[in-house]
Parts: sequence; C-alpha cells; structure tokens
Amino acid sequence: MDEKLRVGVLASGGGTDLQSIIDASEQGMIDAEVVVVISDTADAYCLQRAKKHTIASYCINAKTKQKADQEQEINDILLKHSVELVVGAGYMRVLSSSFVKKWYGKLINIHPALLPSFKGINGQGDALEYGVKIAGCTTHFMDDEMDHGPIILQAAVLVQREDTADSLAQRILAVEHQLLPRTIQLFAQDRLQIKGRKVIIEPGDSWKKSEPQIEGVLYPVGY
Repeated sequence: MDEKLRVGVLASGGGTDLQSIIDASEQGMIDAEVVVVISDTADAYCLQRAKKHTIASYCINAKTKQKADQEQEINDILLKHSVELVVGAGYMRVLSSSFVKKWYGKLINIHPALLPSFKGINGQGDALEYGVKIAGCTTHFMDDEMDHGPIILQAAVLVQREDTADSLAQRILAVEHQLLPRTIQLFAQDRLQIKGRKVIIEPGDSWKKSEPQIEGVLYPVGY
C-alpha cells in the first residue's frame, strides 16, 4: 500500500487495545495508522497514549451533551481526519442506529467474549460465573444492536480451575491485542466481505506463520 489506512479509535478507559494498534502500526505489522482518538472520559488514559504518539485526541463529555450532539461531533471529527475505519476499543457508550448506519461496514468493535454469548460490559466475569470451560474474544462489524454485528475473528481461551474474573480477563486481553490489529490489517487488505450475518475472509497471508502465538489459544481461520 502506498498510503496507510486511516483509523479512528473510540475508547473510554486505559487504552491497551488502542496501544496494540499503535504498536502494530509503528512496527510495520499493519498497513494502517491511528490518526485520531476520541474518548467520552476526560481523564481516560487512552488520551494520554494518543498524546505520547502525537495522535490527535478529543474528549466528548457525555454528561454535558445530548446523545445526538455527541455523535454529530464524533462524526465531524472522524470526517475532519479523513478516517476510513472506526474502531471501538473499549468504548463504553452504545452508538445509535443512525451513527452506525453512516459508518456501517467501516465500523468494528472488539468484545472480550465469544459472541453471541456474554454480551455487555462484563463478558469475562459473566462467562466465568456461568461456568464455561472455554472463553475468548471476538472482533465484529458493528450494527444497530449491542455486540451483535457480523463476526470477523474469534479466538478461544481455556478457562483454568483457579481463574478469577481478573485473571481470565488478563489472558483474554493478551489475545485481544493480537486479534484487533490482525482484523484491521484484513480490512486494510480489502479481504473482508459482509454477506448477511457472515464475514467472508479472502485468501492471503497468515499471521499464524509470521507472528507469535500464545500457548493454549485456538486461533481462527483468517488469523
């Protein structure tokens, strides 16, 4: 690629998933770069990460603006920075149907569970409480339902007898840091095609051959 895919990231917290994208970009693993970070929390560390890498950053405080106004401002910022792909990386606000429709097919999210199971903000803890033996994470295109859109990649993580919600979450997070950059690279390579509920991944290179894998993790076709 002559030019890198321009990525805008929506995040609410510490931004480790954001950092995984930045690192992959700076290391030349992906043909993409983060050009803007938007948060709904003024003191979110994701904004500090953006500043450290001289990436434009904005806080749109959800407490002081109506939802429609918030999303209009987000949309304007994304357009201002010529964003081609929007990534939800720990963004804790549900986006409206109107916003999703504007960006559908160019709007992806990562969720710390194997969708369609355990949607919502506590995917890892809910999975552990339910007693599953296998957990994991999912990247998907967003649609107008929460944690619902067409699935791109999933990876399975074994639940250990001694796991707590925190320990399981940390092991899943390590895999998120692999799946999210890989998903962005597949998008940058124009290898993702949405057909109804399915995402078809066109043949091409494989990170299973070129990048380290975590022992005990089941990686998907397309990784």
